[in-house]
Amino acid sequence: MKIALFSDIHANLPALEAFFEQVGASKPDALYCLGDLVGYNIWPNEVIREIRRRGIPTIAGNYDFGIGRSSDDCGCAYKTDDEKANGAISISFTNEVVGDDERNYLRTLPAHLKIEFQLNQDKLNLLLVHGSPRRINEYLFEDREEKSLLRIMEDADADVMCFGHTHKPYHRVLNAGGQERFRHAINIGSVGKPKDGNPKGGYVLLHIDAESSIGKKDSIRVEFVRFDYDVEKAARAVEKSPLPDAYAESLRKGV
Repeated sequence: MKIALFSDIHANLPALEAFFEQVGASKPDALYCLGDLVGYNIWPNEVIREIRRRGIPTIAGNYDFGIGRSSDDCGCAYKTDDEKANGAISISFTNEVVGDDERNYLRTLPAHLKIEFQLNQDKLNLLLVHGSPRRINEYLFEDREEKSLLRIMEDADADVMCFGHTHKPYHRVLNAGGQERFRHAINIGSVGKPKDGNPKGGYVLLHIDAESSIGKKDSIRVEFVRFDYDVEKAARAVEKSPLPDAYAESLRKGV
């Protein structure tokens, strides 16, 4: 089974349109969105409508959670005063332009999705979250201490946990105390606002087949896909809007 997972579109319609064209060629068996449809660009309503029109199962991101409740707090962790000030402009702008129907949709999105597979003698749980199972806005970076990451997955009964929020893709295989049980932590990156130094949009193809097992380290295959889109169109849209120009440069540089 080939499962396509994408996240963190952040109102970037050109990136989303390019993603749909690219992922369609991959012919996945299932498609899931891990949230943060809105924020930082000018097309929140258009992005939401495309997701809904296609009937894609979607969970709430922290930005979606805030906008769904007309909050002035997106649950974002800004590092500097300038970033905080820019973030305030972004959430204010998004709250101003998002439609009532779109806001109501964001408010009803679930926090998590769990999919249980029965493979051979194994039960394999796939957990889809935005930040972490504990908090929608918890950042699980690649350098997270292994014991901490493993504890989060064990508490959530997750054999494979896919998430976004940091906009930096990675795949870590975890093994507790030499047991023949492997857990996979997968950050799927960002479609519309990558932060790993590569401006291309990104998503994941997760491959689970009849031989996949919690006892086989390499039996879950993770394919990171990057794709081109019209970055300049998205960046210029920011520059022509009330949003800070810093967001346009972030798109161009992938930071």
